Amino acid sequence: MSGKFDAKAHVAHMEVVMGLTLEEGWRPVVETHIAATQKAAELVLSFPLEDDVEAAPVFEA
Repeated sequence: MSGKFDAKAHVAHMEVVMGLTLEEGWRPVVETHIAATQKAAELVLSFPLEDDVEAAPVFEA
């Protein structure tokens, strides 16, 4: 990941793109959730992929 993630800016951008307005009481909750989700994604993406990873079999019912 490049650069520092800004949850406040991301939430503001989401409001514009989605045409939403968050109530002020919910803004910190949403910003905290977005920041935690971003941190988790960065953690997952930081692990190297193994060369010998195979897809799990798919079974149809």
